[in-house]
Amino acid sequence: MFAVVNIKGFQEKVMQGQKLRIPRIADEVGASVSFGDVLLIAKDDVVTVGTPTVAGASVQVKILEHTRGEKIRVAKHRRRKRYRRVKGHRQEYTEIEVVKIAA
Repeated sequence: MFAVVNIKGFQEKVMQGQKLRIPRIADEVGASVSFGDVLLIAKDDVVTVGTPTVAGASVQVKILEHTRGEKIRVAKHRRRKRYRRVKGHRQEYTEIEVVKIAA
């Protein structure tokens, strides 16, 4: 059984017990969160497609940790003008585990 769920603007294919990294959500570590924007549920040979979401379906997840991604460096310059700027960025993520897919 798997589901396609909309999490923070991204469509994720999730299965029970799966761990994945999503953009940071503002809940504590160990908290249980439910996502109701389920777009598709596939159970055995039965596929239910929402219009736009499946009515009454939800995905229950548990927050494992909050992390940050690798640092990327963004540089810009103007040639022959002695102008250089370098910025760094680290994206914040939340690692979750799918506990239950309720149809």
